[in-house]
Formats: sequence, C-alpha cells, structure tokens
Amino acid sequence: MEDNASERAIEIRVNGLPAPQGSKRHVGNGVMVEASKRVKPWRQDVKLDSQNQYRGSVIAGPVFVEIIFWVPRPQSHYRTGKYAGQLKPNAPTHSTSCLDGDIDKLVRCTLDGLSAKCGGCVIADDSLVVQLLCEKRYVTADEGVGAQIRVLKK
Repeated sequence: MEDNASERAIEIRVNGLPAPQGSKRHVGNGVMVEASKRVKPWRQDVKLDSQNQYRGSVIAGPVFVEIIFWVPRPQSHYRTGKYAGQLKPNAPTHSTSCLDGDIDKLVRCTLDGLSAKCGGCVIADDSLVVQLLCEKRYVTADEGVGAQIRVLKK
C-alpha cells in the first residue's frame, strides 16, 4: 500500500528576494560569472533554509516540485493620501514584470539551491525533477518575499 502523499511531501519556506539565473559574463582568463548580483544571495538563501528545514537524506529519484514565488509589489500598486498603504482595487495578484525575472529562470536558480550537485541538500541533481508547477505572485500583507517549495517523490 502506497503511503500518503502528505507524508512524502517536503515543505520548505525560503525567505529572501527570488532571483533569476540568467546569463553569465566573461571576466577574463576563461572565467565566467553570473551577470546578476542577486543570484548568489538567493541560491544561498535556498540552501540555508532547506538545510534548516529538511533533515532527510538527499533524494536520488524522480521528484515533482511545486514552487510559489512571492515578489515585492511596486509602490504604484498602493493608494496614497488618506488610504496610503492599502492596495488599489485594480492591483494585480501575479507579476508579469521582467524586473522580477522570468519564471523559468527563477526556477533554474531555485532548483540549483536544492541540488546536492550545487551544495544543496534536498535532491541529488535538478535533472531529477520530472514534473513542475510554478507561480509568481506579488506578496500580500501576510506573506514575506521568498518562495514556498514543495517536493514530492514520484
């Protein structure tokens, strides 16, 4: 009999500013570095928060990963004057801004942080991800920027 899916799920809350893993730039002598200065801190946040929250062994088989990214809202989403701090009625819930990063690049950086191959502790390698569900939302008053990651063994 197969065990309950909730018993197999690994839940990790990462606090920090999600960063897209984008292009690399050449700095000389064959050395390449990430073009974005945000990549290293985000990947480090993913590694540290997963190490603090996950105590199991590294998963070496296929996994399903679900990620919700919470990105900061621009000031233009908020009302001013008497209602300062309240969201405008037409403020969107999901980010389509290129400033927050393409969702596929956010995923690349996050999965690397989970991968033992890159210093993480949850999955052996991001190639083990066989199913993926992602969302990029603006943060609400009850949430902080970061990501909620759920990993299930397949």
